[in-house]
Parts: sequence; structure tokens; C-alpha cells
Amino acid sequence: MYDIKICGGMVIDGSGNQPFMADVAIVQDKIVAIGKTLGPAKQEISATGCIVTPGFVDIHTHYDGQVNWTQQLAPSTDHGVTTVVMGNCAVGIAPCKADQRDLLINIMGGVEDIPEVVMAEGLPWNWETYPEYLDALAQRECDADFASMIAHGPLRLFVMGQRGADRESATGEDLVKIAAVVKEAIEAGAIGFSTSRTLIHRSVDGKLAPAETASEEELMTIAKAMRDARAKSVLQYISDFPGLTIGGSADFDLMCRFAKTAGLPLSFTLVEVPGYPEGWRQILHMIEHANQSGLRIRGQVAPRAIGLSFGLDLSYHPFTFRKSYREIAHLPLAERVVRMKDPELRARILSEPSVSIKGETVGLFSQVVTAVEQMFRLENPPNYEPAPQQSLQMRAKAKGMPAEAFAYDELLEDGGHAILYFPITNYRTGSLDQVEEMMRHPDTVVALGDGGAHYGLISDASYPTFALTHWVRDRDGSRFTLEEMIRALTRVPAETVCLSDRGLLQVGYKADVNIINMETLALGYPQVFYDLPAGGRRMTQFATGYVATIVSGQVTRMNGESTGIYSGRLVRGTRADPGINALHAQSA
Repeated sequence: MYDIKICGGMVIDGSGNQPFMADVAIVQDKIVAIGKTLGPAKQEISATGCIVTPGFVDIHTHYDGQVNWTQQLAPSTDHGVTTVVMGNCAVGIAPCKADQRDLLINIMGGVEDIPEVVMAEGLPWNWETYPEYLDALAQRECDADFASMIAHGPLRLFVMGQRGADRESATGEDLVKIAAVVKEAIEAGAIGFSTSRTLIHRSVDGKLAPAETASEEELMTIAKAMRDARAKSVLQYISDFPGLTIGGSADFDLMCRFAKTAGLPLSFTLVEVPGYPEGWRQILHMIEHANQSGLRIRGQVAPRAIGLSFGLDLSYHPFTFRKSYREIAHLPLAERVVRMKDPELRARILSEPSVSIKGETVGLFSQVVTAVEQMFRLENPPNYEPAPQQSLQMRAKAKGMPAEAFAYDELLEDGGHAILYFPITNYRTGSLDQVEEMMRHPDTVVALGDGGAHYGLISDASYPTFALTHWVRDRDGSRFTLEEMIRALTRVPAETVCLSDRGLLQVGYKADVNIINMETLALGYPQVFYDLPAGGRRMTQFATGYVATIVSGQVTRMNGESTGIYSGRLVRGTRADPGINALHAQSA
């Protein structure tokens, strides 16, 4: 007698092989049989007319805070995700001494757009060291499994205090302590280590985040500590890759030395940026060369543009930093809309310059939010590959209006709930053709959902649904097969973070399963809720078409709704195996 039998579905097992009709049987948390003549089960779920896939694995999230105050890791789990990896981008909430909490919240709030009050009220702070943090997480029950990386930013604060936040160079004594904390974290079950070297990551008060200018000596000290822990773990890296525009590769070479010294797989953020539109191709060639030399490096790519969402009920919009708007920003949305429709106030806001109000971060960001000529009105249902003629600039031109005035009026539509979409990366050509090229490359992995962060700015955690609808079913132009895309959402990311027990629908593998109706699968319009701690705001994006999601052999979601079963648990990093030991020996 099986516990669960999924009947009559088209199995797409995550391997990339052809789909096939079969039933899938589960006992406890494992898949135990796949075939057409299986015996009875305590619970049978019909998958007629549906595909049956492994649960999706999202390796780039920031649920570090959210996992502590809710059991639902939404929006990711609204889109078939059954495993998340958090602690990316060198930011996190552990390790952390009691007197460093406010500083860490300030950094996390600036880098990841999480309101400080939300973290201050929502975090229990029942840890200081990283092993204590993992022990606290081990008590949590959620609707997806969650694994954590130790992040470079809190590591520096924990060891160096304010000197770490101020990005001072680590002393010899500091380096000894840093190595010990990293080794302790990996041995306790951290799945990896994340670091960052980008000028974009700044705290709420505009200061550069702690890890961004760490020395090579510090990085190599961390890499050696990772190697000495002799556990199967991974590295995650972010960089602006300065020097690419003139053919330089210094920072990419540093990243490679970091991975080689650790003897571990590394993944990093790979996007097309407007300032150097061909840089991603150059980086792909560099990855190929690095992997041919024995490294294991993958570029994390998003299946659509990394898009910023601007609106009156979101974190920012093109007039956020105008003096006259600031005077009414505190008003309820409906009242603000009425005031903004007043011709006199409209003219005054449109005539004013943007003024920085929170330091350098906002000073830089105000240039982004006012770039209305590159924005689009997000349609319902949402279109994430809009044609260039649909831009606000082109639509304003057709009406004989200035682009800013047109954007102002668009913001007031739908009772002030309209969203202006700014595809800030991967959209220089006005299409996602370059994204397709990135996704098809054998040295990349689909990721960058950023769930649990950017609550009022980005809704990219919905990317699995987008990938299946847009890239498999709906796109005008070249598409992926179902088996290609399912593999990209399951087995490839699982392998990237060394979670070898999931990402495949095969006997013996973990029973994380999605049942999806591809005919009804659809991505909803982003919605705003005030359900975070302290009444904090978050933007989420629902989907239809997910018939059931199973985590560790338990049905956590049915027909788009939570079942109230939370079978997701902390995934601790696994100990060394012969393959890892061999790689260590090679790099020693």
C-alpha cells in the first residue's frame, strides 16, 4: 500500500528525456515506483491531462528573514518551488552578536529592500553563532525545504564589528577568526558561502555593503577554510566585473582563483547590462575556458529581464523624490490619487527635480526611477516581453505628450494600482533573444528569483511559471521543449548546489513533485498585501494551473491553495564524498 499514487499524468522526470505516461507512487518521503500497473494507495491524486514534474529548485532567494516569521515561503511556493537556497549576495542575518542587530538590519534593508521595521519586529534573534542559527532554523516547518549559505557581510561584522561594516582591511588576527567561523558554519550544515563585489549593494544609509571591497587575502582565507571543512558545499558570487569594457578580466580571474582554492563549485549572477551589452557573451567564453581547466562554474541567469516594478503602492515610482509628492506621500492611496489628479499639483510635481533624501543609495536610484522613457505599463495579464513601440516614450510620442507627463497619468490608472515595468537588464534589444542564448548555454543555471526580498520592487520569484508559459507555450518565436525547461527548473539547479537527492522523478529520489495543468497555467498580475510583520508591505504574484505540490511526500498545496501541511525543513550541507575529496586533492 503506497502512501500517495499520482495517476494518469505525463511524467517529465527532470533528466531532459522524453515525457512518458505513468503513475508515480510515494512512500513516506521517497518515490518508490513509476509505472502503469501500480498497486493501491492511501491517497490517489488524478493527474489526467496534466504533467507530473519534480519540485522546482530556486537557488537564489533571500528568505533568511521570512522563514522566521511565516511558514509559507511565498511567492516562490505559489509557483511550484519545493526547495529554496537563501543567504545569497553576501547578505544575511547570521552570525550576529546582540549589539550588531541594528547594523545588520540596516545593511539587509538597503541591499534587499526589506523594511527595517519588518525585520526588527519579525526576527526572534534566538541565535548569535551560525550553528545556533541553523539549530533555530531546524525548528521551523515551512511549505518548502530551505538551505542556507553563510554570507560574507554578517561574517565580517561578527568578527570585526564596526571595522567590518566600514570595510577596513582584515588583520591577521581577524583572518584567523574569519576562517574559524566559516569552517564552523560549513561543518554545522551551511550549504555554502556567498560573497559580493558590486557597487550597487549599499545599506539603507547609502554606505557600501561590508564585503564589496574585501581583499584577495581575505577571500583566499575563506576559500581555504571552505576546503578544510571537507564538506560538499558551494560558492556564490556577485560582481560588476569592472574592466570588461576594455578587455580586462581581473575580477573574473579573482573569482576563478577563489573557486580553485576552495575546490568547490561556484555560481554567479550573469546578466546583460546596458553599459556593456556584449559583456555576457565575453563572460560565457571565459566560463567555458575556466571549466575546461577543471573548475566548475555556472552563470545564474533569469528567464526574463530583471525588472523593477514602480507604482504608487510600491517602494518607488518616477516621482518619489519630488518635493511636492513627498508632502502627500503619507496619505492613503485613494486620497493620494485624488490629490495627484489636481491640475495644479500635477503641474508642480512634473516641474520639480528629484531630490535625494536618504543618502547616496537614493541619489543613485533616483536616476533609475526617473528613466521613464525605458519603462512600460505592465499589462494584465502581464507581458514581460513587450515590443519597443509599447514603451511609455513611444506611446507618449504617439499622443503628443512628454514622456514624464504620460507616465504620471498612467500611474493614476486602476485607482493608483497601475505598475510601470522597467526591464533594467537583459532587454537592450527590446526582446528576450539574448536571454534564450544564455539559458541554452550548458554552463548556466536558471535562477535569480530573489524571493523574500525587494518586497516592493521586484516580483521575479514567479519565474518558474513564466518560464513554462512564455518560453514553452506562448512565445512568438523560438521556444524550449517541456523536457528542456523542466530540467532547467529542477535537476540543473539541484546539481548546481550539490543537492543530489532531488530534481529528478526517479525511484529513490526525494518525493518533491508538481502536478501542473499546462492548459490553465497562467501568471497573475502582481498584487500588494500588507501582511508582513509590523504591517509591512509585500508584492506577490499568484498563478493558476498548479493542481498539486508535494514536499517530502506530503501535499502542501492543492489547486493553488495551502493545505496547511508544512513538510519543508532545513537542509543542512552534506559531508564530503570521494568525488569532493578527489577535487580537494587536485587543487591542493
